[in-house]
Parts: sequence; structure tokens; C-alpha cells
Amino acid sequence: MMALDAMNDVCDDALMVLYANGDQEAARALTFRHAPRVLALSRRLLRDMAEAEDVAQDAMLRLWKIAPEWRQGEAKVSTWLYRVASNLCIDRLRKKKGTHLDDIPEPADGKPSVEKRMQSNERALALQGALMQLPERQRLAVTLRHIEELANPEIAEIMQISVDAVESLTARGKRNLAGLLLGKKEELGLA
Repeated sequence: MMALDAMNDVCDDALMVLYANGDQEAARALTFRHAPRVLALSRRLLRDMAEAEDVAQDAMLRLWKIAPEWRQGEAKVSTWLYRVASNLCIDRLRKKKGTHLDDIPEPADGKPSVEKRMQSNERALALQGALMQLPERQRLAVTLRHIEELANPEIAEIMQISVDAVESLTARGKRNLAGLLLGKKEELGLA
């Protein structure tokens, strides 16, 4: 068994092999490396921290279960986790289609002025509301590209589509977002 610090330079595929052979430090290293980003993606897609935590935990559990069958070089661990988490989020969103914008809790932020916080919250809610109006695949592509800042090839692998399809989805998503937010520029302090 290796110390957790020593695992920083070990690639994900090697960590999967170590974990499959019973090395708990390898599991810990993979969790520290990937769980925060999986949680962030889930939180952005679901807008519910408790549900996002459940999705992140479920995605990591699925990674542990697949470890003995993991085939090195076929997929990146991060890509596999994003795919699993995004599918779990989409499943949850489909189950609760009736959620209204008023039911989405306001995101907590730092200590800027009350006015800045209100304006920031209004913008975040407007963006989230507009994102939620996009078709699922456009919403996922835009979130992965512009919020998670993933490269198009990785998004293509996560969504199991071509890079051209990712570019098309993100372009259409951005156009649709702009159209949805166009009438709210002045109201949101963007004019």
C-alpha cells in the first residue's frame, strides 16, 4: 500500500488497478481527485446540494464496483465519471419535471453587499432558469463546456456523440440562452 501523498503522481488507470487489488489508499486518491468535480457538475445540473451529493456518491460507488473489470486505455476515469453522473442527473430531472423556478433554492455566496448579492442571485437564477428551459442535451453540453470548462473531445466522449455534434449543441444552446435572457438585460443590471 502507498501513502496518499505518493498517489498524486499515479495515473487514474493505475489507481483503478491498485483499488481492484484491495488498496484503499488508491480509492481515497481517486475520490480526492474526482469527487469534487463530479459533485460540482451534479450541483449545477440539479440545483439541489443533497441530490447532487447523492449523485456524486452513487457515481463513485459505481466506479468502485467496475474497478475489477476496468480496461485501461478505453476511457478516462474522469470521462467515465462525468458520463455516469450526467446520466444520473438527467434521470433525476426527468422524474421531477414539475419543478418550478420558485422551488429552486437561491445559491449561497460570499459576503458582498446585499445589493450585489441580490443582483448576483437574480443573474444566477435567471441563467439557471434559462438553462432549465434548454433541451436536455443542449443544457448538458453548455454546462460541461462553459461551466465545467471541459474540452469538446471530452464532452463528446461523455455524451457519446461526435465533436461536431458537441459544437452544434453548444452553439444552439448559447443562442437559445441569449434569446431567453435577451429581454432581461436591464432587469439583471447588464444593460
